[in-house]
Amino acid sequence: MKTIVITGASDGIGAAAAKELTRRKHRVVIVGRDPDKTAAVAARIGAEHHVADFADLDQVRALASALRERHDRIDVLANNAGGVMGERALTVDGYERTFQVNHLAPFLLTHELLPVLRDSRATVIQTSSLAARLYAKFDIADLQGEFSFDPMAAYGNAKLANILFTEELQRRHGDALSAVSFHPGVVGTNFAADARGAIRFLYHGPLKRLLTRTPDKGADQLIWLATATPGAGFEPGAFHIDRKVATKVNPLVGDAVTALELWERSAALLGINA
Repeated sequence: MKTIVITGASDGIGAAAAKELTRRKHRVVIVGRDPDKTAAVAARIGAEHHVADFADLDQVRALASALRERHDRIDVLANNAGGVMGERALTVDGYERTFQVNHLAPFLLTHELLPVLRDSRATVIQTSSLAARLYAKFDIADLQGEFSFDPMAAYGNAKLANILFTEELQRRHGDALSAVSFHPGVVGTNFAADARGAIRFLYHGPLKRLLTRTPDKGADQLIWLATATPGAGFEPGAFHIDRKVATKVNPLVGDAVTALELWERSAALLGINA
């Protein structure tokens, strides 16, 4: 039985994965932003739950502290929380919201849990997206869109950051843990509720049922990665689509120099020695 922490688990693929992993007798810990929805999901499956809004880094730090206090072992950390935001806005911490929620907050959570993750020889999973290839306009000198901002480009950049973070985490800590990222498919959930244009039409328009897959189907890879043996079931450090290492990716995927610089800039923003 594994102890599996899933963020963004009050809805969508996070909730679906939590349900199935609990059915398989794993100890699942769910994390969500909405107190009522998170508590309701936890009650249905009999899971421990925590509430944290990734737009507030103090809540991320408090979450990490609570998890360390309650669990001396974490076998899987699934950094699944994220989403497409609307126009450019800053969080209470002063960072661009899309960048913080999708990248900076899970970077911080992973850092804060790193000792227990290493001791547990854990798998750290990042829910990324094909948006990293389709929409990213990645500028390492403008990670927060101060000079040029487009909501979909910001999301694509953040999802590319997830992949680069996975690569650098594996390079730095692959002796004691396994990092992996994946694209869950276009899943028909509450995702992109704040978005506009084509992405909102895709997720919330009249063709939603035809163009998207169910949360249960979207959760398939998360469940697989959480339960598979690193190296045998999946390739540590790699970005996966449909249980295979992705071949059509953003040109920056695999760029060790960019991944290192992203890591160092993220750590500097957070004021941590990572």
